[in-house]
Amino acid sequence: MHDSRNEAPIEGEIISEYTTKEPAKEPDTTIAMVNYVLYLASFVVGFTSVIGVVIAYMYQSKGPAWLDEHYRYQIRTFWIGLLYGIIASVLTLVLIGFPLLLALAVWFIVRCVKGFKGLQEKRAPSNVGSWLL
Repeated sequence: MHDSRNEAPIEGEIISEYTTKEPAKEPDTTIAMVNYVLYLASFVVGFTSVIGVVIAYMYQSKGPAWLDEHYRYQIRTFWIGLLYGIIASVLTLVLIGFPLLLALAVWFIVRCVKGFKGLQEKRAPSNVGSWLL
């Protein structure tokens, strides 16, 4: 739209002094934040990460690309964490699994904090496709 004080309107353009641009609506990041909290709460409650991954699947592909990457990151964190947890649990039979379970807990917490920080900055987490951090 042209500013009527500086330029003539384009043919067919409607000029109104009441026309205003609406500010761009920020995407709601509450659900993604709740998912990270559910993941961290699974250390205490145990099953909340399952609820979080179901929610991540439900909300995947329903927002801007950077927010969808958070849901992808949460889904990958759940499944990779489950795989690492199974491997570490089996390895507890030969005692190496105990330090691996501790490393898994640190890995899981770091990924949740990293994702939560990315949400606050309104950007996708880095290295979404990584199996590590």
